[in-house]
Amino acid sequence: MVITRHVEARAVLADTRYVPPPVRQDAPPYTLGWLRARVSRFSSGEAHAERRRALEERLAELDPATLRRRARAATLERDGDWRGVPTQVLAAALGVPAPVALVEAVAAGYLSGEETPGTDAAVAELFRLPGDGPSVITDLTLLLQAHAATEGLIANALTHEGGAGVKGLLRETLRHDPPLKVTRRVDRATGEEVVIDLVAANRDPAVFADPERFDASRGECPHLTFGHGVRPCPASAHALALAAGVLDALRAAPRQLTSERPVSDQREDS
Repeated sequence: MVITRHVEARAVLADTRYVPPPVRQDAPPYTLGWLRARVSRFSSGEAHAERRRALEERLAELDPATLRRRARAATLERDGDWRGVPTQVLAAALGVPAPVALVEAVAAGYLSGEETPGTDAAVAELFRLPGDGPSVITDLTLLLQAHAATEGLIANALTHEGGAGVKGLLRETLRHDPPLKVTRRVDRATGEEVVIDLVAANRDPAVFADPERFDASRGECPHLTFGHGVRPCPASAHALALAAGVLDALRAAPRQLTSERPVSDQREDS
């Protein structure tokens, strides 16, 4: 079943009966499948609650305003070459010596579940860098979940640049052109998979006036890109801060930038 209406999407996201699609639990240690079975994004019940608490406690140690300043500075230092900056800044703030290229190698498979020898090798290498233990999984979860989504948000926002304030630009990009297009849930009672079309829900005319028009002056609006209800994104403020810092720098030292890599449709379970 595909949901496109805003009210129906909110109802599913707020209902504990609906959980993320299950992931395999029997993957060998330090492979992509093993990692996905141990993170909050793909877990349910008490396991999800415990893992989410760990994420929230770790995020509480990070100041979004500081992340924004550091993202701005790093983008300026690289003469506007912003790709990888959010991950670089977040990794440094977490104290995790993870190269951006290695995070990127794992990130796509982390979301899609596509297991390859390359992604398995990258996962094993990531775990060799900072050591072992639950706190490492928490930090790597934050890096992997932030990487594609934050870069996609920035890339999409740049296609709408037109003099609007950074806050309004990002807010409307999240509504009108979200970096992650769908989220999936499974009805625990029936096993039916529900696909929530975030683009359609964020442009529902019953909720948003003139929904197809990109309007950075629209103000606060109930977009669902950061989730809702039971599993809202725990790091929305941090992701916005990193994206805003990059845009601050690009406006301070503008250059012609294009996004050559398309933003893929991925799930938004957190």
